[in-house]
Amino acid sequence: MSSLPSTRLPDDWSPAPGLLAGRVLVITGATGGLGGETAKAAIRAGASVVITGRKVRALEKLYDELVALGGTEPVIHPLDLESATPADYASLAEGIEKEFGRLDGIVHAAAHFNELTPIAMHKPDDWLRAMQVNVSAPFALTQACMPLLGKAGDSAVVFVLDDPDLLSRAHWGGYGVSKAAVERMASVLHAENARGALRVHAVLPPPMRTALRRAAYFGENTLDKPMPTASAEAIVYLLSGASAETRGTVLDLRPTH
Repeated sequence: MSSLPSTRLPDDWSPAPGLLAGRVLVITGATGGLGGETAKAAIRAGASVVITGRKVRALEKLYDELVALGGTEPVIHPLDLESATPADYASLAEGIEKEFGRLDGIVHAAAHFNELTPIAMHKPDDWLRAMQVNVSAPFALTQACMPLLGKAGDSAVVFVLDDPDLLSRAHWGGYGVSKAAVERMASVLHAENARGALRVHAVLPPPMRTALRRAAYFGENTLDKPMPTASAEAIVYLLSGASAETRGTVLDLRPTH
């Protein structure tokens, strides 16, 4: 059972050009399916984006795709969430303040998932990696950036969840446990910032055509699933002032039928 209430996207909502104009955003896991689409949607909405990930070549490829969309030139900041230290997160925050003088949002799109496995056979290193990348890194990055986010007139931190009914079943291991922890972290952070400039949101995407989905559902034709584009546009909604009334909720994007 979620500790956050659930909301739905307004009917026929789509991001208007310039919706995020002037806003500076950090997107983790930018080389993944959802992270990359979120970066593109944010650029189209007028934002400046800082894209992070561990694979520099993949970041450079995404950079070229973002530049081709026009708008503000994106910034690449390589970051390995598995090994990053508090000093690395502080350095990122300082770099953003120096480059832009502000920060208006973070999207925690990075996720570690290796394979479905029983806890009795779960590799301890992989369990720790899931906790580090999926839980500890979002905490450390958010904490390092909170002074900057607090200075903005309206800022947002967006956590990406996964289906809680599914993840409580057998074999979801460290990934399932870590996503439950992320949901609780969002709940606690919202309780501490319910009235300030910093808004806390969570988003629950539907099944999407991503590498994580392919790894989890071996044998499924992932091409039958939609690209993460619609979910990315919904994240733009959460990053904008339009979602102010939904702070502290889970935006459930799964089909209603």
